[in-house]
Amino acid sequence: MGKPNMRKSPSTSLPSLSVRIDLATEGRIGPGKIQLLENIRSCGSISAAGRAMNMSYKRAWDLVDEINHICRRAAVERQAGGKNGGGAALTPFGLSLVSRYRKIERSAESAARKELQALRADLRIRRKA
Repeated sequence: MGKPNMRKSPSTSLPSLSVRIDLATEGRIGPGKIQLLENIRSCGSISAAGRAMNMSYKRAWDLVDEINHICRRAAVERQAGGKNGGGAALTPFGLSLVSRYRKIERSAESAARKELQALRADLRIRRKA
């Protein structure tokens, strides 16, 4: 199954951009939920994905349930257990959700790159003063 997808630490390139997409008045998808979905994809279970993010199984399951509710369709499906127990996998919709989010994130980062670099330079100048 492989290791969970670990994104670079934002502190190594601050300031950085974070994308949050409001999908419903009561819900949004952002970097944490997308990372959880990526971890479920790579780990094959909700509990392992949660552990990779230092969260309880209940918290991970609650977030998966929230994602499914917000999107009004399943992004994650449980898989029946065998000798090693059950697991979880992303549905085709879940895979598409992660892919689209990451494309939106890359586009936003690209569009903001010059301004973020300028802000980074401004912050360096200010710290030296």
